Amino acid sequence: MKNFTYINAKSIKDAVESLGKNWNESVVKSGGTDLLGELKGMIISPEKVINLKTIPNLDYIESTQDGGLKIGAVTTITKISESSLIKTKFPVISQAASKVASPQLRNMGTLGGNLCQRPRCWYYRENSILCLKKGGSQCYAFTGENKFHCIFGGGPCFIVHPSDMAASLISCDAEIKIYGRKGERELELNNFYLLPRENVNRENVLNPDEIVVEIIIPPPKNNTKSIYIKQSIRETWDFALCSVAVSMSMSGLKCDDVRIVLGGAAPKPWRSINAENELRGKMITETVAESAAKAAVNNAQTMRDNKYKINLFQNIIKSAILEVIKS
Repeated sequence: MKNFTYINAKSIKDAVESLGKNWNESVVKSGGTDLLGELKGMIISPEKVINLKTIPNLDYIESTQDGGLKIGAVTTITKISESSLIKTKFPVISQAASKVASPQLRNMGTLGGNLCQRPRCWYYRENSILCLKKGGSQCYAFTGENKFHCIFGGGPCFIVHPSDMAASLISCDAEIKIYGRKGERELELNNFYLLPRENVNRENVLNPDEIVVEIIIPPPKNNTKSIYIKQSIRETWDFALCSVAVSMSMSGLKCDDVRIVLGGAAPKPWRSINAENELRGKMITETVAESAAKAAVNNAQTMRDNKYKINLFQNIIKSAILEVIKS
């Protein structure tokens, strides 16, 4: 890899002031499980790497006064998966965390890093290929090997977002706190992510001089049940072929409100409004669950090698809905 200056940030302000005005100048590192791969593969060659783990008080899981949660950006995935507080109040988040990569990577990887990780597309990760996302003229996946690529939101690039944590957190209506040179801002996590047609070079709204500092999760609605189901080629150390996070508030078997978010489906975590509309206000039966699963893939646009995702998504969405009402 190219030599770079390594900076141990002492505070959030210190980290932000060390960042440059463009993405080629500097990057931040937390666990480094994704960043080191990009550096070694010469996908990126920044002048500076700013270490966030030396900033005190960014590793925490705390209850809020209203019954929600706050999680610091450098909190490890292992800590999230093992938290009794999260298991009790937000099982979908705990389950998603337990399915991230391998135990060793969960011990190192952090929440902020997981939410901001770059695509796993093999064309993007191959440094000899100048794909559209790296400044080239085309997305090679569109006519090439695309069995792991998106069925929603594609064009002109057809990646899928790799984060398990993002789908689970969006299903809980989480917000993200960002700090930069212009100060602090908060937004819905669902609005943090971008489609390629909005910005083909980046996957989220972060500016080069901003960092993620916290995730805020509102208190769950009454009688909320949730689940995360992930299908991958290998049980560990692998990214989702298809995944689904379901959070449903219920009165008996009646769905009062619901969030359904898909992973491995689109260039960003994909909230399925169609599936939610099939459930909201209805008594949940196997027939209703199947209708919701079919509605979720109504507008899918498959490519040559990823048509299997239609049936796989239908199956895991239906299973997740039925598992929720059993829990």
